[in-house]
Amino acid sequence: MKATPTPLPEVNFSDQGDVRYLHLGTEWVQGSMLLDQPFDIELEYVQRMMAWLLFVEPASVARRHAMQLGLGAGALTKFCHKKLRIKTTAIELNPQVIAACRLWFKLPADDARLSVVLGDAAEVAAHSHWRGTVDTLQVDLYDQEAAAPVLDSKAFYADCRALLTEDGCMTVNLFGRSSSYARSLEKIGAAFGPGSIWAFRPTREGNTVVLALRTPMQPTRALLAERAETIETRWGLPARKWLRVLKPADPD
Repeated sequence: MKATPTPLPEVNFSDQGDVRYLHLGTEWVQGSMLLDQPFDIELEYVQRMMAWLLFVEPASVARRHAMQLGLGAGALTKFCHKKLRIKTTAIELNPQVIAACRLWFKLPADDARLSVVLGDAAEVAAHSHWRGTVDTLQVDLYDQEAAAPVLDSKAFYADCRALLTEDGCMTVNLFGRSSSYARSLEKIGAAFGPGSIWAFRPTREGNTVVLALRTPMQPTRALLAERAETIETRWGLPARKWLRVLKPADPD
């Protein structure tokens, strides 16, 4: 006998001042957009999901492929497509979220560089189709209760690592009342290996963004500072501030 699928939550939005928020039937914010600047990234932790840019040569960015597991309000997808102008693929389980992003959050239609795919993140990560082709994998997977990451196993993170190119990077948002940062970090470390993990301090809201590199690297502070300056000048992200709160973070 087949299990009854869990019904997908209702999708709605709220406006507060010049910011629009996405909700999945609860008060928890699943994403946001500046109404006057819809292709900028408004939330601090979502900006930090772009910190993979510190670990690549700026001149190489245009040739790269970004993938988002979980669309949210489309902030990362829109930024990669519109601001970085790179190949961008987003995977989203809930068709209402995709519709909401296109109706309310200025998500562009698919084109030669943008593909928004209705699908299950775990299945996509485990499939061979995109293996070894993703330069930046941005993982932000929460249900309507936002209690803990929906996918948070060593096997899932190993599948994520397999999607990455040799110098690729996964960024993941760890947040939730029922989540354990230490346990999640241990699973990511087990999947990616020693010397691969960097982490931000938590934001005021409690989001901790972790970076996991397919190939371990330890760039000098001078090189990171140089790249941060370029990121800030070219793409308007607060990258110099990142360097004060981003450190190597191999699990104990």
